[in-house]
Amino acid sequence: MTISASVPIVEVVAAIITRPDGSFLLTSRPEGKPYAGYWEFPGGKVEKGESLRHALSRELQEELGMQTIHAYPWITRVFTYTHATVRLHFFRVTEWHGTPQAREKQALSWQFARDVNVEPVLPANAPVLRALLLPPVYALTQAGEIGIAASLTKITYALQQGLRLIQIREKDMPRDKLLHFSREVMARAHTYDAKVLINGDTALSRELGADGVHFTSSQLMTLATRPEFNWCGASCHNAEELFHAAQLGLDFVVLGPVLPTLSHPDLSTLGWRKFAALIRDYSLPVYALGGLRLEDLATAQEHGGHGIAMMRGLTQETACE
Repeated sequence: MTISASVPIVEVVAAIITRPDGSFLLTSRPEGKPYAGYWEFPGGKVEKGESLRHALSRELQEELGMQTIHAYPWITRVFTYTHATVRLHFFRVTEWHGTPQAREKQALSWQFARDVNVEPVLPANAPVLRALLLPPVYALTQAGEIGIAASLTKITYALQQGLRLIQIREKDMPRDKLLHFSREVMARAHTYDAKVLINGDTALSRELGADGVHFTSSQLMTLATRPEFNWCGASCHNAEELFHAAQLGLDFVVLGPVLPTLSHPDLSTLGWRKFAALIRDYSLPVYALGGLRLEDLATAQEHGGHGIAMMRGLTQETACE
């Protein structure tokens, strides 16, 4: 969203306080505040000279009486209300001390992204709730490298372990085999309520009834509007591509390569510092890609990523949820 330089922006921190079962805390706005009775993620205004993390800890202590132990940056959204334009800096809070209490006479409710049953919710949070539907691990198929049978076996195992988002990325596979393979992947994935996106082929995605499309970076830059698919992702490598994906209102992006990969060991990599710099205050969930395994998930999240995308390592026993 583009904001005029003359419009003052209120900096706000918001917390996605998440329990191990995946539920997160929503609070209702108390009487006397704008949008009283609306539900939102807890948080508040950043004071002058205050860091975002300090503001987050202070607000959660004041509003809920809880001490933040572990939090990491996630996405940043700008939204214009009738009374103000706010820049919402969302953090994922995964560890805290104390039981959240309604210190400002607000109502509290633990919710799941797939079934939010409180209303009304502040309009700025609609895309945030949708983003929370995205799992932390995004798997890319490699049937062209290891064979269809082996790939299906690995995918099935990964689904059993918690994998919930798959990209069918088989650029050199003959179309008849690709149709067969894609249908097999979708049948297995949908048994576990997992989403399947097709790499780069909108016609194939429609023909198969897939959950969406993942665009290459070159395809991304040719798009003038968001395509009409339920889920749209894109690969990005630089700030220009990240900006265009956000302008289109895609659901997420993949950014890389972060580390050297087996397939392209000599390719220039971003490294974690540049990865974090590129997505600082970015509005879409970002998956880190390139030479990563499940044990890199926490590192990606600490640097602002939503999660990791990977082709190998899906048979690790660590769950993906």
